[in-house]
Amino acid sequence: MLYKHLLFDLDGTLTDSSSGIYNAINFALQQLGLAPQPSEVLKSFIGPPLVDSFSQILKLSPEQTKQALVLYRQYYKTTGLYENTPYSGIINLLERLKNKGYTLYLATSKPEAFAITILQHFQLSMYFTGIYGATFDASRSQKADVIRYALIQSGNQEFDKTLMIGDRYHDISGALINHIQCCGVTYGFGSKEELQQAGATYLVESVAQLAQLLGVSDQ
Repeated sequence: MLYKHLLFDLDGTLTDSSSGIYNAINFALQQLGLAPQPSEVLKSFIGPPLVDSFSQILKLSPEQTKQALVLYRQYYKTTGLYENTPYSGIINLLERLKNKGYTLYLATSKPEAFAITILQHFQLSMYFTGIYGATFDASRSQKADVIRYALIQSGNQEFDKTLMIGDRYHDISGALINHIQCCGVTYGFGSKEELQQAGATYLVESVAQLAQLLGVSDQ
């Protein structure tokens, strides 16, 4: 095993969460009297902190952004987080990795409480030694901060034996800032070009290729 510790992103890496996120964003916009956005725009929301996306992508004012976050979470915590589907092969992959002796952690920009609920709902939490995410007050929202938090809380000092796995450039840059290597998955919401430019150590196009990279493929 080249690596011992694996940090997984959630949205676009373990689950296709697009429906719940898109619905929650458009709910928030409609409640604010703003036009709903098409999926081409909403796709760019998945990965970065929501406060950045509302303000930078939609150009909402600070007050509108604050209101949008409250409304988004109002929808998401009761409905949106369940509008979600684990990618085909993910459960099998996590089971194989756990059985092989890898230590698995979740590192997501999603609020930690939401991440825990999602993993428990889809019966994925049993595979993870630690679940780490953002805070609701944005004091820990950037991916690099979440990864640093995960490394500290888990007591992991073996950075050369640790791999971050995610689908957006924030996952890659966050890993590199924390001096760990990273694998970009192109089956999620980020493009191959985005992940390459961010400096991904590896790129895989499917869950099956990820299993192969980590030495747990059944092929």
